[in-house]
Amino acid sequence: NSNNYSKKKERLILKCDKLSVVILTYNEEENIAQALDSVVTWADEVIVLDSYSVDKTLDIVSRYDCNLFQNKFCNFSEQRNYALKNTFIKNEWVLFLDADEWMTKDLKSEIGIFIKSNPNENGAYLNRKFLWMGKWIKRGYYPTWTLRLFRHKEAYCEDRSVNEHIIVSGAVTKLNNNYIHQDQKSIGDWISKHNARATLEADELHKRDCKIIQKEISVKLFGNQVERKRWIRYYFWEKMPILIRPILYFLFRYVFKMGFLDGKRAFTYHFLQALWFPMLIDIKYLEKKLKKNYE
Repeated sequence: NSNNYSKKKERLILKCDKLSVVILTYNEEENIAQALDSVVTWADEVIVLDSYSVDKTLDIVSRYDCNLFQNKFCNFSEQRNYALKNTFIKNEWVLFLDADEWMTKDLKSEIGIFIKSNPNENGAYLNRKFLWMGKWIKRGYYPTWTLRLFRHKEAYCEDRSVNEHIIVSGAVTKLNNNYIHQDQKSIGDWISKHNARATLEADELHKRDCKIIQKEISVKLFGNQVERKRWIRYYFWEKMPILIRPILYFLFRYVFKMGFLDGKRAFTYHFLQALWFPMLIDIKYLEKKLKKNYE
């Protein structure tokens, strides 16, 4: 019938023949279906790299037309680089998608047109639209640009164990449409995950103290958003008093950037992500410093 014809025509329009989508997973039974639903009929290849999940993640993945690999998780950077080197990616272009994210129709169409144009750029920043308890966290957090789309042979992940970014040789650009971050897990799961991430962030601060050199993205005040944020982190944030800076950051996001206009759900997010999380990082970092002084 005409409805089936329209759906088939839409799939043909959206099909992206030169693209491999890579998704990292560990116990993502609540999220992985929405991610896979958004890419399996669109991208030429979908790869799931799992860190030995013990929930129903693998059962759900097995229902989809995708390639499954497993590798023990060490940190996010190593896992991303393992995916790039060891999952037999067959296409020129790669898109990293997290398990708690999904692709919109508009962005998929834009990516398809971009790749088909054989662009001079080797990568593209995509804009993340973040949903929290079903609400778009707009003020104080949007736009957030991440380099997720790139030519396979021209990119690798920097050495940071967390808050890691892709480094691309050559020119990059920005695409206009959003992808969606929508974590279906509970607040308790979010807190557990960020407790673990806080440990990794504290480790990164400790590495900076020890002047351990890592391959990282460029750090530029007048660069793109990612380079500018990293400059602010290294030359402004890390110079501020620990335990005080999370309070100032929360006030910046919630008051100065008018996050309070987005309502109660936005308050809970800014409180947890802009105050509790960086405060936890500082406390764990302080613990490391005190422990080192006693050794």
